Amino acid sequence: MNGREPGTISLYEAIGGAETIAKLVEAFYPKVQADPLIGPLFPDDIDPVMEKQKMFLTQFFGGPTLYSDKYGHPMMRARHLPFPITPERADAWLACMGRALEEIGLDDEWRAIVLERLKGPAYHFVNTP
Repeated sequence: MNGREPGTISLYEAIGGAETIAKLVEAFYPKVQADPLIGPLFPDDIDPVMEKQKMFLTQFFGGPTLYSDKYGHPMMRARHLPFPITPERADAWLACMGRALEEIGLDDEWRAIVLERLKGPAYHFVNTP
């Protein structure tokens, strides 16, 4: 049971499923790595981070529960506590995501929906003034 009304599709399906998630993550992380505020928070070997992000976003947008199946409950706030996440860093993360969504050609309406959906977690991870 996916918690949706019969006949509706998930955000994951609506934006193009696994192919779109993969393109998004591949467009997103070079922007993150180049960002002076958030780039330093990420390891040089970004491949494992990208793989986890693909699995998480798949699940977060209503697709298969890839992340939980492999790593258990996401507990994303707890996983981000070791890193100083400021409101400015949350903004920078969302800006990188917005540029990545534009780069992969997601239309304006879906781009706005995806960014709105990601705002909650981005600001929930803030743990430093």
